[in-house]
Amino acid sequence: MIELKHISKIYQMGKEEFYALNDIDLNINLGDFVAIVGPSGSGKSTLMHIMGGLDKPTKGNVLIEGNDISQFKDKRMAKYRSQHTGFIFQNFNLEPTQSSLENVMMPLIFSGVSKSKRIEMAKRSLEMVGLLNKLNNKPTELSGGQRQRVAIARALVNNPKIIFADEPTGNLDSNSGTQIMELLKDLNNKGYTVIMVTHNVEQAKKANQVITIKDGKIEKVSKNEN
Repeated sequence: MIELKHISKIYQMGKEEFYALNDIDLNINLGDFVAIVGPSGSGKSTLMHIMGGLDKPTKGNVLIEGNDISQFKDKRMAKYRSQHTGFIFQNFNLEPTQSSLENVMMPLIFSGVSKSKRIEMAKRSLEMVGLLNKLNNKPTELSGGQRQRVAIARALVNNPKIIFADEPTGNLDSNSGTQIMELLKDLNNKGYTVIMVTHNVEQAKKANQVITIKDGKIEKVSKNEN
């Protein structure tokens, strides 16, 4: 489903070149739960952003179901992201003045969905994460774990094929983090492909494949029996 061929991301720092990613080859199958681990600055988030179409490689190709998204122009890339991917971030990225329902509806505005349909789809998405009773609450009225559930509902609202989660439990206490990991695992069991960046070794064990990155290169790919 996802195939990376000779991916490099190079930044120019004065006269020097810095390789955030250096000639990466990788295959991820439909329905996988993948954890990307490694020290800070190793290239984990850069790799995820390139797979998700948030960034483009300096060199190489990103094939998603045979389509090379690294060659997409901005408008086509935005359409691809809205139809095929959902993103979850460490800091939630919720609009503080908007309710849970309004936050979840937001991606649908750019997809041209009617308001009544947006409400219906957002409610269904909030129900999937167990927050239908919080649809009128604003982020300041929710716990950290509940905010992340709203963020997950927003990521799910367009029914994406792939969910990208960048340190999804980084701002949560251990109990809330465990609940979010159980939710991601449940979504994977329902057929969603989940690609997660994490520093947490124990949480990485929830994934069926762990990719270890160091200095912009894949150091190891290992399987977990779940």
